[in-house]
Amino acid sequence: MKFMLLICGNPDAVSTEPPEEPGEIDAWLRDVEAVRLDGNQLASVKDANTVRMRGGERLVTAGPFAETQEQIAGYDIIDCDSLEQALDIAARHPVARTGMVEVRPFFTG
Repeated sequence: MKFMLLICGNPDAVSTEPPEEPGEIDAWLRDVEAVRLDGNQLASVKDANTVRMRGGERLVTAGPFAETQEQIAGYDIIDCDSLEQALDIAARHPVARTGMVEVRPFFTG
């Protein structure tokens, strides 16, 4: 089963958790390399654009669509045996301590 991990955080939030330690993400990447198919960090939301089609016209808005404090900072695509395995992998991601990792299966039709 393929899952998308949306790595989300609030860049303005003050957390009681310590920030990620140097090399921590590298250790996580080594730990999940057998199931990780792809992933990357995203550019800042300052560089985001939202596109909508209304009445046959393209409307482009600068910035992200979501009206939320948390922003998608990156993603990972993993191929796991079960949802439980995907949740375990997400829970071990360093950002899960200070932000959140949304786990979503790919649509299988």
